[in-house]
Amino acid sequence: MNPTIQQLASDLAAGRTTSRKLTEDALQRIADPAGEGSRTFIKVYREQALAAADASDSLRKAGIVPGPLAGIPVSIKNLCDVAGETTLSGSRALDDAQPALQDAPVVARLRAAGAVIVGSTNMSEFAFSGVGFNPHYGTPGNPADRKRVPGGSSAGAAVSVADRMAVAALGTDTGGSVRIPAAVCGIVGFKPTARRVPIDGVVPLSTSLDSIGPLANSVECCAIVDAVFAAEPIVVPEPVPLAGLRFGVPRQFVMDELDPVVETAFERACRALVAKGVAVEHVDLPQLNELPAINAKGGFAASEAFAWHQKLIARRGKDYDQLVYPRIMRGKEMSAADYIDLLAARADLIKRVSAITANYDAVIMPTCAVTAPTLDEVSTPEGFTKKNMLLLRNTTVGNFLDRCAVSLPCHAAGELPVGFMLMGEAMADKRVLGMARSVAPVVGG
Repeated sequence: MNPTIQQLASDLAAGRTTSRKLTEDALQRIADPAGEGSRTFIKVYREQALAAADASDSLRKAGIVPGPLAGIPVSIKNLCDVAGETTLSGSRALDDAQPALQDAPVVARLRAAGAVIVGSTNMSEFAFSGVGFNPHYGTPGNPADRKRVPGGSSAGAAVSVADRMAVAALGTDTGGSVRIPAAVCGIVGFKPTARRVPIDGVVPLSTSLDSIGPLANSVECCAIVDAVFAAEPIVVPEPVPLAGLRFGVPRQFVMDELDPVVETAFERACRALVAKGVAVEHVDLPQLNELPAINAKGGFAASEAFAWHQKLIARRGKDYDQLVYPRIMRGKEMSAADYIDLLAARADLIKRVSAITANYDAVIMPTCAVTAPTLDEVSTPEGFTKKNMLLLRNTTVGNFLDRCAVSLPCHAAGELPVGFMLMGEAMADKRVLGMARSVAPVVGG
């Protein structure tokens, strides 16, 4: 098991290690020519990270420890502004953009918490896919099988944590981009209620759906980093007793076309929860079947992405990933009336679904319908589109319905990673994390 933030914070406090040592180890793994570092990171902040680590060690000697992230190596996704640097968002099309004048608020909050930022991680270009493929900077291999994709769009974020190049990672989640790579790489990923964390200074995909969340080795790690992102007191929610909880499994939409490995792991996890006193009930949510029709013209991602990209595409369109470009261009065909209809449809669906799910402590489902596809399976436009849809389908539900959700590993040893998703109502973040602390050891294979 990879070490957690709390374990390393304890080691630092007891003098069993130093931030310098942790940071040197992380940088060494990034630089290892036999590893995935060159594909996992677009930028590595070696000198800055070592300076930050030394500063953290000096402050600790003086009795100044901002919190549990102090001295801990973390990674940030390549769409966050870093003062003095050009923000690339996993693309070549922004390489002539002006450097950022200041850090994005989430980056500034990590620094203020004492985290050591080791680098900026690779991603699906402009965060527009759940596969994690990138033709410009390479595609990091999945830690479970290097011939498979890492999931996206926060691809490098997940690999940086799983391969111990960082202890935790900043990811973004518009349709599942934290939870998908966490699920298929076998770690924990948390998507907060979007409004809790500011998205300023972060290249947007869809301002209606974008959220910023952590990927890490435990629920407790995610709770700590999430609190930093949200500028809230760092309090890890207490585990919620399992006996008496009611979890709903939607009968419609999210359980279709499941890979047998995913179906087996999820059913095993549900049985384990029932044995601990959880009521796991199948619930009718036919409303979810409306999602494909509601988003048929491209949804918020296409319309809002096109609005942001329109001028850049006119100037640098030929430099875009040709699997991403057509997805953005779908937004060109959407009218203002289409967009207003979409806003109304979303508000209506949120209201109708919540009327049913409010009776449950959480809604549960497999994070992704499939395990990580092989690189070969996504090498054609047709293969890419099919696998991308299956990876994204379940997670997009949470973004569209404005919810919080956590993905937990639920595969057994020797199996490909599978994610178990626990989804709560908007602003139920702390309760979901508390439930996840109790659920994680039960479903974990």
